[in-house]
Amino acid sequence: MIDVSGIKKRFSVLSGLLDERSRRLVAAAESLALGRGGISAVSRATRMSRPVIRLGLGELENPQTVVRGRVRRPGGGRKRIVETDSDLVGDLEGLVEPATRGDPESPLRWTCKSVRRLAEELKRQGHVISYPVVAELLRQQGYSLQGNRKSQEGDSHPDRNAQFEYINRKVKRFLARQQPVISVDTKKKELVGNFKNSGRELRPQGEPEKVRVHDFVIPELGRATPYGVYDLAQNTGWVSVGMDHDTAEFAVETIRRWWKTWGGRCIPRRIDC
Repeated sequence: MIDVSGIKKRFSVLSGLLDERSRRLVAAAESLALGRGGISAVSRATRMSRPVIRLGLGELENPQTVVRGRVRRPGGGRKRIVETDSDLVGDLEGLVEPATRGDPESPLRWTCKSVRRLAEELKRQGHVISYPVVAELLRQQGYSLQGNRKSQEGDSHPDRNAQFEYINRKVKRFLARQQPVISVDTKKKELVGNFKNSGRELRPQGEPEKVRVHDFVIPELGRATPYGVYDLAQNTGWVSVGMDHDTAEFAVETIRRWWKTWGGRCIPRRIDC
């Protein structure tokens, strides 16, 4: 009977240094050295299957069949899950779509459901999937990860998802009628004056721009508050900057200015704008 203790010891030393192809080639070489019964002995010692060892023997006998720079032949390995499970993407979209925020056709999409919860629901529907794969599929579909929602003031409204579904239906209806759909939001407020900003710019060497040491508000200049208007149909943005308080009146005034300077001109001939 063949003593496999030496084979076990060699493989335990090399196992962390070999890839899949190298392991089967080393196992094949060991079986060749042992002669008759070598494949079975190496299989017992390394726990590699005999077909894999035979594959390594074939590669040793015909090295020209081996594709250099690859561990497996092109097309080898496990198939992508979307190829073996044709209903997966559709079922995932069905779970995410009711909770999608914003225009479903927008390049940037969000979801308020975690990938772990989505994976659990997909498993209940009969899919074999892990949450990292769910995250990868969502990225391929154009979704992006979002930070945790603050909840110190209490839970969200029980009709939160219903509100998003209602808004989503309205958005689709207005876009289909070529009516304006906009998203309005205030952006980061900035101090007005010669204050330090992150980043660098080209200047003569040794002559950096001199700015204030402390970021205290200059009373006569105040802060600049930019309000952005995003037109979903046109994929265009417009910004209004004010120096008063960030109020609802400011938001309404921003929409009025956008309409008079840009938005209203595009509605009569929406396709040509």
